Amino acid sequence: MKRIHLMVATRPNYMKIAPVWSALSASGSYELELVHTGQHYDHLLSSAFWDELKLPRPVVNLRAGSGSHARQTAAVLIGYEAFLQESRPDLVIVPGDVNSTLACALAASKLHVPVAHLEAGLRSFDDTMPEEINRRLTDSLASIHWTPSPDATDNLLREGIAQEKITCVGNCMIDSLLSFLPSFEAAKQWEAFGVKRGEYVVVTLHRPSNTDIPQRLESIVNALVSMGKSVPVIWPCHPRTLAALEKDGHDSRLRAGGVRLCDPAPYIGFMSLVVGARAVVTDSGGIQEETTVLGVPCLTVRPNTERPITCSEGTNRLVEPQGIEEAFLGLNGAGRGSARPKLWDGRAALRIVEDLAERGWASHA
Repeated sequence: MKRIHLMVATRPNYMKIAPVWSALSASGSYELELVHTGQHYDHLLSSAFWDELKLPRPVVNLRAGSGSHARQTAAVLIGYEAFLQESRPDLVIVPGDVNSTLACALAASKLHVPVAHLEAGLRSFDDTMPEEINRRLTDSLASIHWTPSPDATDNLLREGIAQEKITCVGNCMIDSLLSFLPSFEAAKQWEAFGVKRGEYVVVTLHRPSNTDIPQRLESIVNALVSMGKSVPVIWPCHPRTLAALEKDGHDSRLRAGGVRLCDPAPYIGFMSLVVGARAVVTDSGGIQEETTVLGVPCLTVRPNTERPITCSEGTNRLVEPQGIEEAFLGLNGAGRGSARPKLWDGRAALRIVEDLAERGWASHA
């Protein structure tokens, strides 16, 4: 029976890997091991998701922690190489575009272990983003590329990746979303904040391009404080973002302006807030996808996105900090709903199982 390592490192990885784990387990064709790199080590950003998503505990935690890009990537590279030599798999599945994605792909490739990249081919065409570098390099190392949308497939083909290495399977994060949608609705997390469904805004911002540039962060804070005068604003705050806000006293200003800063929420709690929101202000990649399927207006505080399909077919709109409030006001009570991208139907993980079988990977003890 073939052994597969599935890597998780940060919050979005869990939602992408969980349905793949479930589908591969149900096939009975593989011995599976979950590898946690420890890139997210806060309980609310990592281990809290294991129980919610019905994932087993990882066989190893590499405890990479935080640090510079070089230190974090190096820590995962060293740790995962050592584990690969102890528990050599037949295939390594790496999701997304974080530092752990590249580090695990590099460690496996150098030991001649094939790599499958889940969410391959996404491109922002902005090389100032560390994630863009991680995506490109991981795709150059991978033997199997599972893309979430046709534009991602086209990107890979333009870069010279052979067609036979690419399969458009759809979006595994949406598999999780649709599976847990009844739980999001039932949680009614908005009630915990004393607000009504459809009458508040959810914020989630964590990218250094927004949090580490003082003028940009101040402009974001200005916009949210102004918005908070007319609509409740709820901000489950990433620890790194909260530290940036506290550094310049923005946290006090936000609270005084009525913006509700709170701890990061577990998956079901956070997505319940998103389901009931009037709009979401974010710089996250995955939330652009989730809001598109939910039909919730999304204002992405970035100059570009690696998920353009969420703008062309979904509810997403790119904005600069100074344009956040104007864009929100421009929604003018617009109704929900959007065209759901092709193959974002909750069956992406099943297509991955089928693809592996077609590639001759399925085996039985």
